[in-house]
Amino acid sequence: MIKKTPLAAAALLASALGVSAYAWLGSEQSGGGHLDDATHADGEHHGTAAPTRHAEASNHGDGEHHDAKPEDADDEGLHLSPAQIEAAGIRVVSAGPQALDEAFSLPGEIGFDEDRTAHVVPRTPGMVESVAVELGQSVKKGDLLAVIASQQVSELRSELAAAQRRLALASTTFERERELWREKISAEQDYLQARQSLEEAQIALANARQKTNALSGVSASAGGNRYELRAPFDGVVVEKHLVPGEMVSEASAAFTLSDLSRVWASFSVAPQDLARVQVGKAARVEAPDLGMQVEGRVAYVGSLLGEQTRSAVARVTLANPDGAWRPGLFVNVRVRSAAREVPVAVPEQAVQEVEGKPSVFVRNAEGFAPRPVSLGVRSAGQVEVLAGLDAGDQVAGEGSFILKSELGKSSASHAH
Repeated sequence: MIKKTPLAAAALLASALGVSAYAWLGSEQSGGGHLDDATHADGEHHGTAAPTRHAEASNHGDGEHHDAKPEDADDEGLHLSPAQIEAAGIRVVSAGPQALDEAFSLPGEIGFDEDRTAHVVPRTPGMVESVAVELGQSVKKGDLLAVIASQQVSELRSELAAAQRRLALASTTFERERELWREKISAEQDYLQARQSLEEAQIALANARQKTNALSGVSASAGGNRYELRAPFDGVVVEKHLVPGEMVSEASAAFTLSDLSRVWASFSVAPQDLARVQVGKAARVEAPDLGMQVEGRVAYVGSLLGEQTRSAVARVTLANPDGAWRPGLFVNVRVRSAAREVPVAVPEQAVQEVEGKPSVFVRNAEGFAPRPVSLGVRSAGQVEVLAGLDAGDQVAGEGSFILKSELGKSSASHAH
C-alpha cells in the first residue's frame, strides 16, 4: 500500500474542486439560455430595448397610428359644437329628391322695348331756336323738347286764319239767305248756293286745322312761325341730335325717347332648339357682370330665320322700374323645359369649391366634413347631385362658405 504524502493529497483535492466548479458553471449557463428562450416564447421582455421593438411591431402590424388620429381627424373635417354652428349662422338641410326644370343657357343682350320707343323728327323744315331737354333726361308726356322756326308754319297758320274768316262769312251769308228764302223774298237757288259755300268753308277750316295739328302744336309767339316738339309719352331721352341754330328737315333725327321701365332681353335660337323655346316658357335672365338675375317668360319667338345667323330671334320682356337693366348689357338667358324628378338635390349655396372640386360639407357627430360631389342640372336655386351624396344626408346650406373659410385656415395652420 502506497502512502500518500500531504502534498499529493492537496493537489488531488484542488483538481477535483476545479472539475466540479467547471461542471457547475456550465450547468448554470445552460439553464440561463433556456430561461431566455422561455421568456421569448411567452412574449415577455424584462429588458428595455426588446419591449420597445415589440410595441412598434404591434402598432405597425394593424396599420393604425392611434397617437396621430386626432390630428388626422382635424385635417379631414371641422370640429364644431351645436352652439358654434348656430352662432355662425349655418343652416343644415337634408339632401333629397327634387323636381328640377331642365334648362339651357343662351347668350343675349338687353335692348329697348321697341313698342315703347319713339324717334321724334321735325314735321317741317326750319331752324332750331331752342332745345329744352338734355341727353338722359326723364320727361313726361307733353313736355317740351324743342322749338323750331319754320316758314311753312307761318303759311299754315295764315291758311288756318283765312279758313276761319271764310267760314264766318259763309255762315253769315247762309243765315241771311235762309231767312230771305223762308220769307219768299229770295229764290231757293240763292239759299242752296249759300249752304254749299258754308259747307265748303267748313271743310277748308277742318283741313287747315289738321295740317296745323300735325305739327304737334303751334306757338302763337313771334308771328306764329314756330312749332314745338313735345314728348309723346313718359320716357328717357336716349338720343339727342339737335342744337340751337341748326337747320333741320323732315328726315332729320331729332330725339329718341324710350320708356325704360320695361326692356327686352333678346337672344338667338338655333333651329335645333326651337322646339324647346316657346312663347310662355319660363326663363331666367342673368347678368354675371352685375351679379343680377330676374325671372320672366318668353314673350316672342320669330317665325323667320336670319339670313346670316340662320337662327330665330326671341325675347323676354322684363320690368325695369329701377333702370338697372340697361340697353346694351350682355346677359345669359336660361330657358326652362319640362320638369324632371332627380333623386338627390341640394341648394346651390351648399356647394363650395374645395381643392378645385365642387364639394358639400356633410354634418357628422363632431361637426362637418367636406365631401366632393358630381353635379347635374340646376334650377330655381337647387342643383342635382349625381354622385358623392345620398338622400337623407345632412349638409350645410346657408353659411357653407364660412366652413370653407375655416377649412382653409385649418389647412394653412397644419402646413406650418
